Amino acid sequence: MTKCLAALLGSAAAVLSMQSCSDDKAEISGVLTGKPDAEVVVKLLDVNRYKILDTLKTDGTGAYSYSLSVGEGQPEFVYVFYGDTKVGSLILQRGDKVKVVSDTLGRYSVSGSEESARLQEVETSFSGFLADFNASAAGLDGLEGDAAGEKAIRAELSRKYVAYYRDRLKYVMDNTHSLSVVPVLFQQINEDFPVFSQATDAITFRNVADSLKTVWPESRYVRALEKEAEKRLRRMDMELRLKDAGESFFPEIELPDLQGVKVRLSEVKAKAVIVYFWSTADAVQKMFNLDSILPVYEEFHSRGLEIFAVSLDTDKAAWASAVRSQNMPWINVCDTRGTSSPFVFQYNVQSLPTAVFIVDGHIDVDTGVKDVAGMRKYLAKILK
Repeated sequence: MTKCLAALLGSAAAVLSMQSCSDDKAEISGVLTGKPDAEVVVKLLDVNRYKILDTLKTDGTGAYSYSLSVGEGQPEFVYVFYGDTKVGSLILQRGDKVKVVSDTLGRYSVSGSEESARLQEVETSFSGFLADFNASAAGLDGLEGDAAGEKAIRAELSRKYVAYYRDRLKYVMDNTHSLSVVPVLFQQINEDFPVFSQATDAITFRNVADSLKTVWPESRYVRALEKEAEKRLRRMDMELRLKDAGESFFPEIELPDLQGVKVRLSEVKAKAVIVYFWSTADAVQKMFNLDSILPVYEEFHSRGLEIFAVSLDTDKAAWASAVRSQNMPWINVCDTRGTSSPFVFQYNVQSLPTAVFIVDGHIDVDTGVKDVAGMRKYLAKILK
């Protein structure tokens, strides 16, 4: 009797152990129709990039399965790919058992997860909008010289964008406790055109982040949304300051140069001024000055470009030594307050180096410049 009881208790403990182990996992049962013995790749969205979790092979019916551990209160965005085609988009929580049926064109159905069903709706809606928007945009090709035709198509594009934006804003406001709103807020029509591109969208980002935090306080995706909200709020604040600044269309900067003489940004006379924030503490940035910034300066200085380089170095001697050794020909000033400088906030400096453009006395916050090639293209357009 004692042995039987011990065996029974042992079996019960094993079952409980297995149950506890499975409770921290989410399970995917998938079918890729018409593709037996094919490879599918499971990827995790690590905030802003994909991380490959595993490569699976379908069986003779196209079926596959996968499970992953999910932290308590930390749902994960998980995607299934067949080649370059996304064949499943999921938001997985602990204990989820999700079924996905896909074809090789990216059409899929999902069951077993309400959040994943919402994400599917989000992606289907966006794909439909993009296809319609891009089809209309294609009509601009070959319209050079046809001002009326171009105006009509641009008006149509504007109407479609506004309608989609309003629809997505309503979705976000109706689902403020669902993680499916996070990808909605980061949707982009193209690299330089976010759907939520209005300055006042910062308030929406902030409100949604606050709402999601009440449900998912430990989520990395919510933390990323909070950071983006803070960034947008700072930018909105800067734009409001500029709007109320009267004759001053950018925050003034007054800092000492190599000789200790204070130089004012407003006194720089040039059609285009790059306010360039950097630091000598990073060797890569010092090399960037010579390899990238100097060639741009030499190419465009005679056409109306000036650079106002603000070093955020607490070690003024190190900055002066770097400037002299590199023989930088532009305006060089130093703010020894480092990243505590008020100009970091006023110019929304998120990382170093950062370039802010002032054109014809106005700060341009919508240049779309993300690299040196983009900088050259932008300068070539405005310094004709």
